Amino acid sequence: MDLDAVRTFVAVADAGQFQEAAADLSITQQAVSKRVAGLEKDLGVRLFTRTARGARLTINGQAFLPHARDLLRVEERAAAAVRPGRRALRVDVIGRRLAPAGLLRDFHRAHLETELDVVTLFDADAAIAAVRSGTIDASFRAVTLPARRLPDGIEAARVLDEPVQLLTGPAHEFAAARAVTPAELAGHRIWMPGIVTGTEWAAYYDELAAAFGLTIDPIGPYFGTEPLLDAIADSPALATFVGEQTRLVWPADYGLRRIAVHDPTPVYPHSLIWRGDNSHPALTTLRDHLGSTQPIHRDAQTWTPGWAQRSPLPRQPG
Repeated sequence: MDLDAVRTFVAVADAGQFQEAAADLSITQQAVSKRVAGLEKDLGVRLFTRTARGARLTINGQAFLPHARDLLRVEERAAAAVRPGRRALRVDVIGRRLAPAGLLRDFHRAHLETELDVVTLFDADAAIAAVRSGTIDASFRAVTLPARRLPDGIEAARVLDEPVQLLTGPAHEFAAARAVTPAELAGHRIWMPGIVTGTEWAAYYDELAAAFGLTIDPIGPYFGTEPLLDAIADSPALATFVGEQTRLVWPADYGLRRIAVHDPTPVYPHSLIWRGDNSHPALTTLRDHLGSTQPIHRDAQTWTPGWAQRSPLPRQPG
């Protein structure tokens, strides 16, 4: 599709007149008419009704306008993607309520001059593919592959060990507990309908269940966080796992409890993934920030899967 014609169509739609659009675009009115006519021919529809007072969008023109604006935004993003020093750092997070999004918020507060473009991809495989292709600059994920098996040129380092908590309703057996052990959870139903087989979070909870004899139930449709909280709040038997830094909000009368899990503490191993040849200056700043601020726990009091990425980012002095 001719993007100059699309840009001209949007200019006419905004101005309401071919003559004013021509002035805005610094071209002749004849050129405006020619571009719009060519676009209408390509689409096979009329986009404007010409009147004595100007140009009015047809029904088809109204339907096409938001898509035309999207095309122009994509064009700008494509140009910005290769414009030296101008492109936002594009980072994938597993979810906007989860710990990696919090890491980025902290980074942005410390570096307000850095422009960020935050996206959410489906799983680690999609994230690694996007990093490799250059679609994104970095991703926060649990890395289930050893470093030697990552694709050529892809690097990863562990940046945050996030403790896992038990979330229960007020009538649950453990609702009054300040902490529980993984062994105490054996035989209790941990309901996690959002788990998708083959993802890195499914691999984590599969190994956690196997290590401590837990019953983690992924069965049932996942309608989102709010319905899950509804079910947990009303049940004396259901509980679920959440990350310590997961941002959750619920009505006060739900009475939900977030309970620490200790002896050992299961921690979810978040890693940063990036391309080694990516020269974006903000990527270096992000790595330095994470290396200087995020604790990595490795002792007998914590548990992570055997596949968890081991190498942390180097810590900066001071």
